[in-house]
Amino acid sequence: MDTIKVAIIGCGTIAKTAHIPAYLNHPNAEIKYFCDYYKENAERFVKEYGCGVAIQNYHDILNDPEIEAVSVCTPNNAHAIVSIDCLRAGKNVLCEKPAARTYAEALEMQKVQNETGKVLNIGVVNRFNNAVNIIKGLIEDGELGELYHMYASFRAHRSIPGLGGAFTTKSIAGGGVMIDWGVHFLDVVMYCSGDPKPVSVSAQAYSKLGKNMKGYTYTNMWAGPPKYGGTYDVDDFVSAFIRTEGPSITLNGAWAQNIGEEEMYIDFLGDKAGIRLQYGGGFKMYSAKNGALLETNPTFVTGDHFKNEINAFLECIRTGEKLPSHIDTVIVTAKMIQAIYDSSEQRCEITFD
Repeated sequence: MDTIKVAIIGCGTIAKTAHIPAYLNHPNAEIKYFCDYYKENAERFVKEYGCGVAIQNYHDILNDPEIEAVSVCTPNNAHAIVSIDCLRAGKNVLCEKPAARTYAEALEMQKVQNETGKVLNIGVVNRFNNAVNIIKGLIEDGELGELYHMYASFRAHRSIPGLGGAFTTKSIAGGGVMIDWGVHFLDVVMYCSGDPKPVSVSAQAYSKLGKNMKGYTYTNMWAGPPKYGGTYDVDDFVSAFIRTEGPSITLNGAWAQNIGEEEMYIDFLGDKAGIRLQYGGGFKMYSAKNGALLETNPTFVTGDHFKNEINAFLECIRTGEKLPSHIDTVIVTAKMIQAIYDSSEQRCEITFD
């Protein structure tokens, strides 16, 4: 593979911890630009990594014919417009999750991708996670029998990120815990079960613990200190029941709850066996044979799923392979998240044609 020149748009945490290290470790990738609305963030990355040029306006990237690949690591409200502009400029795009704030924005991204024929992958990184792919293989091989239900729990005690900032402002983020954490959990269950067509969604989202921002007690806040003059209009708890043409799905998620326990797992329930996946970790399989109940603890190489994702992105630019993270595949998750929020707001079940 010849060298692919890359631009990073958005110089925040996900760029620093995931995208940049993966590109730097790839033998055929070269980061040419670091771009951020606050140019000092981009300049800091240039200095730290010893490569690239710091810019503030991403249109400089659009006008550079050398750039083939772009990682969009901006806040959610810029995902659609930046990705669309890059696609129309002939760039291949890996856009961080969620695809966009709303299903309508994600549909426009898909439309432009189909028009341009350039790559548009979404950062549903668990589709490149070894544990997740092993589970997907076990399901496909019939080891669980009939997979009839999946349950996802992504609950933390008091973990609202950056109270009053971008994460808690709906016009920027599109939502709270559901669109931030829930997108990953929902995507895992959809991927492992073969992306079944959704039939209906019934859900309720709550914005409770963070609304009194000055009265919110916490131990740490990873996305920055509270901005008490800011906005808090997103969900910090969500519960949903989803019917698909395959298995049903339930989920419960909380950025903040008055229960001092953290739960980050997904259950896959089959009539022959079941699996509990600890999110970001390993899994156990439970079954029965010859009158005995069995518990299996698989061991395997975990690997770096962000590295796997970036490697696959760069490779598909050259091969034309359509990855599992392609917008055409994962847009159903945006559709389901929109239905969760719509169901909550309208206080009724949402059905799909």
